Amino acid sequence: MVVLLLLGFSSGLPLQLTGYTLKAWLGQQGGTNAQVAAISSFGIAYTLKFLWAPLLDRYRLPWLGRRRGWCLVFQLGLIAGIALLGTLDPIGQPELLAIIAVGVAFLSASQDVIIDAYKADLLAPAERAAGAAAYVLGYRAALLMTGGLALILADPKRSVHLSWAVVYEGMAALMLVGVIATLLAEEPVVAATPRTFTSALWRPFADFVKRLGGRYAALVLVFAATYRFGDYFVQALSIQFFTKGAHFTQTEVAVVNKLVGFAGTFVGGLAAGGLVARFGLRRMLVAFGILAAITNLLYAWLALAGHDIVVFCIAVGVDQASTALGTAAFLAVLMSVTSPAFSATQFALLTSLASVGERVFGPFAANVVDSIGWAGYFVVTAAMALPGLVLAWFVAHENVAPVETRS
Repeated sequence: MVVLLLLGFSSGLPLQLTGYTLKAWLGQQGGTNAQVAAISSFGIAYTLKFLWAPLLDRYRLPWLGRRRGWCLVFQLGLIAGIALLGTLDPIGQPELLAIIAVGVAFLSASQDVIIDAYKADLLAPAERAAGAAAYVLGYRAALLMTGGLALILADPKRSVHLSWAVVYEGMAALMLVGVIATLLAEEPVVAATPRTFTSALWRPFADFVKRLGGRYAALVLVFAATYRFGDYFVQALSIQFFTKGAHFTQTEVAVVNKLVGFAGTFVGGLAAGGLVARFGLRRMLVAFGILAAITNLLYAWLALAGHDIVVFCIAVGVDQASTALGTAAFLAVLMSVTSPAFSATQFALLTSLASVGERVFGPFAANVVDSIGWAGYFVVTAAMALPGLVLAWFVAHENVAPVETRS
């Protein structure tokens, strides 16, 4: 569980440095809503990662095993890429910044493929909710570093602040946490792996449909794409809303995210495993999804209230807690339907679908805000949760265990 906590931190750290934090940097430099929203497409690798995941299932490097060997390579690449990203000018060098950001997102998405597969390979069915909760706690802690501490350090309204280059170098150094976790981790033993590149390409998908059945497999795929759609769509412009819509300073946003947000994450991360164990995965998956929708309504309240720090704290606290709870249950479902032989590819496909709300549709968020305003935007994103909630009841089974497949 400690290793999963540290790997969660490593997985979460690069995400906002090519998304939320980069948007804050661009917004600080005078970027428009449309320009900020367009950054969401830099992370398209998170949606397309299933395309190269079969390579990571099929091949292993000559050190540390099939999972940890690749993980170490991607982590070292991320250290260099994140540090390089901070040396660029988002206004003066937009093309080069886009190229490097896309490259960092590719390395980050690839690391996610490996870590997700590691979790699925390692955890027994009874351990999935708790293991996912430990991972999510580390993941959210990293987001608070990049979306909280980074904004405070680079806030130009503070008398003493750091350049974005120094901030990004510091975040790159924190990736060493992931390197340490990878070296400490135990390589899971998998009974069967793809024997050829061709089988690595098609067998994960054939196995998924055959093992689950065509109808249930289709439900799982649609559920993966819709359960957190509204949450991801909100992320396209969340920092722009906080600083431009509600008129909070970067330091105010960072402090609330760091203190209230971490409290919510801590409570949600610790509670997720116990709640699922006591009340069952199905009921908790629906309950956590409803809580996430309520969070977006709280942001609509903040849009109407304006610069109200109390409302802001309430919204962020509930948001972080619901995200930690919902993500843990969501990942437990995904782990339950993957096969150890093809866990990298199958998990990558499911989590790729989960990110379409931001990566594919995120650039359109600015159009929604321009049409109906910030409050209407958050009401719409709350309504986006409804399809996923309905599917959650039919998809979640209490005792689903993957069947090992030999190839």
